[in-house]
Amino acid sequence: MAAPKTDAEIRIVARNRRATFLYEILETVEAGLALIGSEVKSVRDGKVSLTDAYAAPEGNEIYLYNLHISVYEKTSVERPDPLRRRKLLLHRRQIHRLAGKIRERGLTLIPLQVHFRGGHAKVEIALARGKRKFDKREAIAKKDLRRDMERLHARRGRE
Repeated sequence: MAAPKTDAEIRIVARNRRATFLYEILETVEAGLALIGSEVKSVRDGKVSLTDAYAAPEGNEIYLYNLHISVYEKTSVERPDPLRRRKLLLHRRQIHRLAGKIRERGLTLIPLQVHFRGGHAKVEIALARGKRKFDKREAIAKKDLRRDMERLHARRGRE
């Protein structure tokens, strides 16, 4: 008998690396992703792009928009649109809480990463606030300062 799947078995497929630069992350939530069979195979192959993707409530559901999943080459029956909206699988309470925060505070939902947990495709979405231009400049300055400090420590270690 096979060992049960644990939470530690996560295989990250795609990351939104610009998210932390463009947005201030307030809270993260893991959601299931409703996919068609051929899309699952493309996601397993890593053919996913999170660029410009966002999530928004629509009725009593939350959908993910602009998540690009390339068409699986070997599929012959149904070739879904790579940019179609995809339903996020969340509990009703989570949907209402997130939708309320988006409406009242002017926040947005952005995907941070797509991964597999126990054979199921999941997306980590974040409740985020867009950074202003000066916030981005500040982040760049901190990053440069940290890099310079690491260089100095590396040089001292060699001397």
